[in-house]
Amino acid sequence: MEIHEIRNFITEMHGKLDDFRGSLDLEEKETQIKEYEEQMTDPGFWDNQEKAQEVIDNNNNLKKVVDEFHAIEEAVEDMEVSHELLKEEDDEEMYQVLEENVDQVRAKIDKFEFNMLLNNEHDELDAILELHPGAGGTESQDWAEMLLRMYQRYADQQGFKVKTLDYQSGDEAGVKSVALLIRGLNSYGLLKAEKGVHRLVRISPFDSSGRRHTSFVSCEVTPQFDNKDIEIEVKPDDINVDTYRSSGAGGQHVNTSDSAVRITHHPTGIVVTCQNERSQIKNREQAMNMLKSKLYQKELEERRAEMDAIKGEQKEIGWGSQIRSYVFHPYSMVKDHRTNMEVGNTEKVMDGDIGPFINAYLRMTMDEN
Repeated sequence: MEIHEIRNFITEMHGKLDDFRGSLDLEEKETQIKEYEEQMTDPGFWDNQEKAQEVIDNNNNLKKVVDEFHAIEEAVEDMEVSHELLKEEDDEEMYQVLEENVDQVRAKIDKFEFNMLLNNEHDELDAILELHPGAGGTESQDWAEMLLRMYQRYADQQGFKVKTLDYQSGDEAGVKSVALLIRGLNSYGLLKAEKGVHRLVRISPFDSSGRRHTSFVSCEVTPQFDNKDIEIEVKPDDINVDTYRSSGAGGQHVNTSDSAVRITHHPTGIVVTCQNERSQIKNREQAMNMLKSKLYQKELEERRAEMDAIKGEQKEIGWGSQIRSYVFHPYSMVKDHRTNMEVGNTEKVMDGDIGPFINAYLRMTMDEN
């Protein structure tokens, strides 16, 4: 790396730090830390242990962000000093150290930037991802199965664990609906970018005339809350619990008993299903956990002005409502309509390479905030 390139890098890092300082509202965070630390010195701080622990956790999270920012800021300033010294004295050893520092600072700031994208409430939680085909029968059901494979591959690439909670096979091909529990740090923070309607344009393999078809699938993503930490009362009179024989792709999870469970919550219209366990009791327990998570999420939405931060806008599964289009014919392109991110390699995307879309969405939402 030439010396002028190092100079350009340092200038770029100063710009990024200025951007972070503004978007993070650093002064407000430092003020909040002082307020939390004053609360922690109060003699009655531990009278309410739950509230005290919440203050400590919030303070630690804020300090982590602020400390990491200042560490990067200090590293950039050290590079600035070394660069000025090199202008006065040609020192090969100092130059090599400065080059190494460039790589280290770049890695730190990339990590910091990514962590900032996943710094919203609930981002660290596991995710429940559901796919629901729109109108179109076999076409849209086949598209849902293609998306299912895409998300499973993405989860594998991230090192997440995937558990199928519910799988309703299509009449001829594909799936009528599917629900996955995706476990891993920040899985909800990442996959929340996928919430919305996904549109496919292709030559249908189910059309003997070889005509082009458009299909839609709705993707819903919910945080998997710890139901021990939330207070949600589900009244027995408000729900219907139905049991039925479970079924799965290729004969998987097929039972001879009615072990699958569907719970309908009448006041909200929320319906959850689970059939991955052989025991009806366990399926009912998991379905109830899903219902409570959805009800808690709904409660949060109603309680907060920032509705879209958790739930997002509800849209009809059809024309004009899609967040992303996947075009296989007459050309190859995947385009996200929120960020205008485009990728020409559709095969790569369908193999789980959706990181660029997620990253672009998270950056867009950080800029908006």
